[in-house]
Order: sequence, then C-alpha cells, then structure tokens
Amino acid sequence: MSQLKFLLEESRMPKDWYNIIPDLPFSLPPVIHPATLQPVNPGDLAPIFPMELIKQEVSQERYIEIPPEVRNIYKLWRPTPLYRAVNLEKYLDTPAHIYYKYEGVSPPGSHKPNTAVAQAFYNKLEGVKRLTTETGAGQWGSALSMACNFFKLECKVYMVKVSYYQKPYRRSLMEVWGAKVVPSPSPDTEAGRKILEQDPESPGSLGIAISEAVEDALKREDTKYSLGSVLNHVLLHQTIIGEEAILQMEMAGEFPDVVIGCVGGGSNFAGISFPFVREKFKGKKIRIVAVEPESCPSLTKGVYTYDFGDVAKMTPLLKMYTLGHNFIPPSIHAGGLRYHGMAPLVSALYNHGYIEAVAYPQTKVFEAGVIFARTEGIVPAPESSHAIRAVIDEALDAKEKGERRVILFNLSGHGFFDLSAYDQYLSGKLEDYFYPKDKVEEALKDLPKV
Repeated sequence: MSQLKFLLEESRMPKDWYNIIPDLPFSLPPVIHPATLQPVNPGDLAPIFPMELIKQEVSQERYIEIPPEVRNIYKLWRPTPLYRAVNLEKYLDTPAHIYYKYEGVSPPGSHKPNTAVAQAFYNKLEGVKRLTTETGAGQWGSALSMACNFFKLECKVYMVKVSYYQKPYRRSLMEVWGAKVVPSPSPDTEAGRKILEQDPESPGSLGIAISEAVEDALKREDTKYSLGSVLNHVLLHQTIIGEEAILQMEMAGEFPDVVIGCVGGGSNFAGISFPFVREKFKGKKIRIVAVEPESCPSLTKGVYTYDFGDVAKMTPLLKMYTLGHNFIPPSIHAGGLRYHGMAPLVSALYNHGYIEAVAYPQTKVFEAGVIFARTEGIVPAPESSHAIRAVIDEALDAKEKGERRVILFNLSGHGFFDLSAYDQYLSGKLEDYFYPKDKVEEALKDLPKV
C-alpha cells in the first residue's frame, strides 16, 4: 500500500524564508510614488509598515532567518502534512501521482498565519499597539486576529461586505480572537463613505477594503497597516510552505513535474511555488501553474502595467497584471481571489514566461471541490478548489496521453466556513460569472500615467 502522508519532525522545520529576488534572471520594475513618480524609498513606507518589513520588501538576501519567537508559534501547526491523493487518483483512473500540501491544519484553517504571525511580531517589536487590515473571505482577517491576540495588539478588520454576510462565522472567529470587524465599504472612513454615497448597495472589494484600512492606519500614530498578500515580504513569509514540500517530496522519493496553486493576490501560490521556481532556475524541468477565477482573471485577461493597489489611490504604484483598481469583481464565493491585481513578483514571473496561468468559472471549481471531498475527505475552501480543478484536468490529460506525471498542489485551506456556498452548488443555485469585459475596459480607463 502506498504511503499516504509525509510528516516532518518539528526539528526539520525550515529556519529561513526564501527570498526569490536575488535569483531572478531579470530586473524588477521599481515601486513608484504616485505623487513624485519616482521610486519609493523606505521613508515613504514608514507610516504604514514597520521598518523590518520594509527591509524585507527590498532585501537582496537569498535567505532570511525566521525569528525564534515566530517559529515557536509556527510549531502550533507546522510543519504541515504532505498527502498523496491516492483515492483521487483511483477515481480519475490516472497514471499521475497527485500530492497536496495541506495548510488547513493551522488554527484559522488556511496558509495565512505564516505571514500574519511574522507581521504581528515585527510590529510588536517596533512598539506598534494596533493593526488595521482588509480581508476578503476572512482567511486573512482570521489569521491576523489570531496573531494580534498572541502579541497583545489591537486589530481592526475591514471585511469585504459580500463576504461579511456570506460568511458570518468567519467574522465570529475573528471576534473570538479579539478583533473588531466591520463590513466594507463602511461609514468609519472617508473612503468608505465616498463609496457608499456613490453606491449604497456596493458589495465591496479588496481594493475598497485596503483603502479603508490604510486610511485608518494613517490617522493614528499607534497604528500600522498589515497586508495579507501581494507585497514581497508577504510572499517571502509564505515560502516555508514550498521549502517544507521539497523536503517532503524527497521523503516520497519523487519530484513534481507540475506545481499548481490558486491565485488571487499571490501569497499561497508564491508560498508553494517560489522554492520550486528556484529549482527551475537551476535547470529542473518543471511546470508551474497559477489558477484564477474566470470572473476576476488578472493574469489571463489583465494588463501588465503600473496601477494602484486600492480604489482610493492611497498605495504606491506597482507594476502588475491588473484589471484596473476601480474594478469591482462579481460576488463569487472564492472571496480571497476577488482582487483586481496580481503580486508584482508573480506578475513578473508570468510576464517572463516562467509560470503559466489558467482561469475557471466557479461551478466547475465547486464540482472539483466536491469530487475532492468525496475522495480525500477534506472539504476544500473555494479558493483552493480552483487549484483542484486544474489538478483534475492535468491528471486527466496525463491519462489521455498515457503519461506518468507527478503533480503537487497547495490545498491552502479548508472550506468548513464555506458550506453555504457548497449548499448553493448542491441545490443548483450557484451562478457562473464570466470575464466582464465592459467593466474591465471601463476600469482600465483610469490607470495612472507612468
């Protein structure tokens, strides 16, 4: 009988995060200050981030040590298990070997605490008393709420309104850990009030929620802002996923031909893939696939250009694949993937051809999630089910071609807070929302001139 799970001892947990920037075979476009149109400097970012995170954002060190205080909290759930999906392989009758790295074993049920704990630690070190943030489906807000609780920091979460009402128990979880949660757009900020005046029924977006959280942080000296995806330091903290996976694939005696992850802002995808991109740079033959929603396809249908990370134009300008900062994605249930832009690092890798991208509508995604739950037992988050959809298609392609293919994907979180979405799918009420070309074209008209 094949071994089903591969567990690392705590003593083998990686002691360093992997910084991909020094290994890139191309130069990264600079981050631009929107007022001066010059590259930003550390002082420009100091009002919203602690200096240690700013240093990590621009670091040229290949490996950055994980502080012992952070590693001790990681031990509550790390190293996370790697599973061989034997039952799914049998169901698909495929010669492919399918492995998944399961991040849903963390207390909040996703990969997000890998950076939340680190960010809370560095803010506490600098004397910060309070953090603000945004969250889509609630995975990030839950993670930061837990991290702030551990480090005795106040936490305010602006939760995208459609998810606030779709997923009330995510809000409850954040509040259990002591956070204050409000639906965004909210009347608490100037940015929120402006949106509500224009559209009182606005479902919200991550771009709007970011504007609110940044504005809130800028108004108080004791407060910093914390971001759950997109920026370099966030992706850096997630690379512990891929570093563990490399060790576990060695235990399994295999190396992946394909690495797959869902992608919204880029954090879980970078976490699983960047250590394998490093191996690709070294000459390993490996395909790396990012999977996004058809209704918000920033990589597959976006424009690679400079744009704001938020609706209110409060962030620096990032060169990324974008659908336009004013774009409000349809109200799909994979709330964590409803973001108009893609992480600059992921965008650059895609632009240079080192990674691939594919998009799916949500009914096909939920179909894959149900197949996985019925074969492997775990109900996956809607975000993670995007990766599963691509894994199934990849495994069926291997079957059709009669190829032995090793597939690794990141099961970035469980779907226990998403059962209302599964209920809609099972009752036939779930709708597909395809690429809204007209709305994207309208949003792209407001791109900054750089």
